[in-house]
Amino acid sequence: MSRVPRSRALAILAVGAAAGLALTACAPPGGDSAPTSAASVDPAAGCGTDDVVLDMYIETGFPLPKELAAEFTNQHPNVTFDIREDQFAVITQNAPRVLQDSPPDLMRLPQMSELASGGLLLDLDPYAEAYGWVDWPESQLEQLRVDEDGRRGTGPLYGMGLNFSMTGVFYNKELAAQIGMDEPPQTLEEFDSYLQAAKDAGLTPMAQFNGGATGGLLFPLQALMASYGPTAPINDWIFQAPGATIDTPENLAAAEHLQKWVDAGYFAPDINSLDYSQMMSRFIGGESVFVFSGDWESGNLDAQMPGNAGFFLMPPLEGSSQMGAMSAPLTYGIAAGAEHPDCAAYFLNWIATDETARTITVEVGGSHPMGPADAFMPEVDPDSVTAATLAAGNTINEVNGAMDFIANATGSIYAQSWTPNVQRLAAGEEDAATLLSNVQADYEQEVSE
Repeated sequence: MSRVPRSRALAILAVGAAAGLALTACAPPGGDSAPTSAASVDPAAGCGTDDVVLDMYIETGFPLPKELAAEFTNQHPNVTFDIREDQFAVITQNAPRVLQDSPPDLMRLPQMSELASGGLLLDLDPYAEAYGWVDWPESQLEQLRVDEDGRRGTGPLYGMGLNFSMTGVFYNKELAAQIGMDEPPQTLEEFDSYLQAAKDAGLTPMAQFNGGATGGLLFPLQALMASYGPTAPINDWIFQAPGATIDTPENLAAAEHLQKWVDAGYFAPDINSLDYSQMMSRFIGGESVFVFSGDWESGNLDAQMPGNAGFFLMPPLEGSSQMGAMSAPLTYGIAAGAEHPDCAAYFLNWIATDETARTITVEVGGSHPMGPADAFMPEVDPDSVTAATLAAGNTINEVNGAMDFIANATGSIYAQSWTPNVQRLAAGEEDAATLLSNVQADYEQEVSE
């Protein structure tokens, strides 16, 4: 789900889908393109001096990749970009066909397991060795590794991040002051009290996106899961560990808590028709006290709500220190049949190591760049929301509370299971227990195929 405007999903994160477009999963069709083998790449080649046009397929609505591409061209005038954009849900459904029929040099990746095991993505290990990515903190790369059975966490490297994003709760400081919230809540119970106070004051507590092909309620749901239980079992489920289940007592308690928020009227009444851009527009316009989103919005909010946007991680239960957050690379891969794999890999390495690129990643993307632990970091205003999200990322690292996005467990679990189920929950047509059991059943069917 756009590290991804400005990098709005993470990504960790899935934002809107094209209206009226029928989304159907598709297996890779036949084609004549010959995939590039890892043995045939030349990590030392870079982009050379001849004119190169990199074909890049990105998530719509997020400026970070385009800002980085423009700066790369500024520094390397022989390299330009042909950029195609689609909604994340469209990319999720069409990724196998695109990678097979018209393989891009760089592509925003949804769930990686089937794409890697199906031979549609280039093994990046030769570049990792050549550029020294193997010396970076392994936690940055393990989510991007896929073994021969399609399980993530180990095996060859099939993706790289434009940044390392994280999700949490943004709040409007002026509206928060109206409900007596002078600082972020320290417990889930305290957060609940502020949601009720916002409703009592005639404000919209949360205008969360959940419309079309996007299940935006997954953001608060997964945050609640991290308050109620450890994050490791959630990652096991996402990485398809044997016997993993999302239908646990802790996750049921989290889903029931979300259902209580729905029943209490804490979300905007038109939640199931709200897309991501509408959510952010309402929040920036002062029509919502809180929104669940990611640090990719930090630069945008510092520009449009200077001094008036705050951020906090979902607080733990009363008397507990348990907390976590979705934190994952804004993942891009190189198609196995890419025309310019060496230049694409050079671009990915430049993003992580060039000081100007890292500055863009922080100021536009609002989150921590990939790269060595001691790499350059630009200064940020300590009173900005960007500073708050970067500090929250350090907190998550300290408590080892990082999770991938539950929408990334399989190639179609987001569009075909999570989204319709959380939309039914929001509409009062399904309860928390049914939500989790339905998703687990769909998951088991997919991983067994």
